[in-house]
Amino acid sequence: MTVDAVVEIANNALFLIIKVSLPILLVSLCVGLIVSIFQTATSIQEQTLTFVPKIVCVFLALAIVGGWMMTQMVEFTTQLWSNFSLYIHR
Repeated sequence: MTVDAVVEIANNALFLIIKVSLPILLVSLCVGLIVSIFQTATSIQEQTLTFVPKIVCVFLALAIVGGWMMTQMVEFTTQLWSNFSLYIHR
């Protein structure tokens, strides 16, 4: 296995991690921003107020895009295992 192959696998894995985690992180970021604006506008300074809406929205986002996320990860793993004979170098 060459260094180029290892770098390519690592590059693909990191890109997959970013691509799969992006929808959940964006939902969490948007909900946190909206709750923060609401807290600022109403002068409510309760720290735990952000957790419940974030958790609910993240679970909803996981329910919506969870299948796509799993499909992407399974395809990557299948590609790795199907090319396993190419990675073995004697």
